[in-house]
Amino acid sequence: MPTEPTTPRPGFRAAMAQLRGAQKSARGGPPYSIFVNRPLGRVLAALAFQAGLTPNQVTALSALATFVGVGFLAAAPATWLTGVVVAVLLVLGYALDSADGQLARLRGGGSLQGEWLDHTVDSLKVVVVHLAVLVTWYLHLDLATGWLLVPLAFAVASSVHFFGMILVDLLARATRAELALPAPVKTSPGASTALLKLPTDYGVFCLATVLLGAHALFVGVYTLLAVATVGYTLLVVVKWRRDVLALDALRVGHRTNSAR
Repeated sequence: MPTEPTTPRPGFRAAMAQLRGAQKSARGGPPYSIFVNRPLGRVLAALAFQAGLTPNQVTALSALATFVGVGFLAAAPATWLTGVVVAVLLVLGYALDSADGQLARLRGGGSLQGEWLDHTVDSLKVVVVHLAVLVTWYLHLDLATGWLLVPLAFAVASSVHFFGMILVDLLARATRAELALPAPVKTSPGASTALLKLPTDYGVFCLATVLLGAHALFVGVYTLLAVATVGYTLLVVVKWRRDVLALDALRVGHRTNSAR
C-alpha cells in the first residue's frame, strides 16, 4: 500500500528566512536584545528546527546552560577564566531563551505549557543569577559586608520588574477580553528610550560577567547596572499603576453603561 508523501523539512536558509519574516518589531527594545540576542536566537532556532527539537526542549537547554553558568559563577574562583566561561554559558542560555519562542512560531505556534515553562525558568533565572553574584562576592572577593546589599537589591528589582511586566500585560489582555475591546495600537518608543533601557537588559549583565577576573572593575560595572535597574523599575512601577488604574476605569465605565 503506498504511503502518503511527507512534506520535506525546510532547509536552514529557508527556516532563517521564515523566522525573519515572523520577527517581532525591533523598535523600542533594548539594543542588546534586538541586535545580538534575537539574531543569535534565530540561528539557534533554525538549527533546532533542523534537528527536530521542540520548543520545550530548547527551553530545557536554555535552563541547562544558564544554571550551569550560575553554578560556576557562585562556586568557582573569581578569575578571568571563570568569567569567560560564565559569560559564554549565560549568553548561550539567553539566546536559547529567545530561540524557543522563535522555534514555536516556526512550527506554527506554541502551547500554554511551553509558555508556562518558559516564564517559570525566566522567573527563577532573573533572581538566582544575582544570588550567585552575592555568593561569589562573599566567598571570593574582599569586600565589606555592606556591598552584599547590591546583588540583593538587583535580585529584588529584577524579580519585581519581571513579575510586573507579565502581570500588567495579563491584566490588560483579560480586561480587553472581558469588555470585548480590540487590542490598542502599539506605539514604539524612540531610540533614546531604547538606549536608556540598555543597562537594564539581562544580556548586558551576561556580558559584564566576563570582567569577573578584574574584581574592582566587575564590582563597579555590576553596581552601575544594579542602580540603573532599581531606578528603572521604580519608574516603570509608577507607570504600571497608572495603566492598571486606567483598566479599572474602563471596567467601571463599562458596568455603568451596561446598567443604564
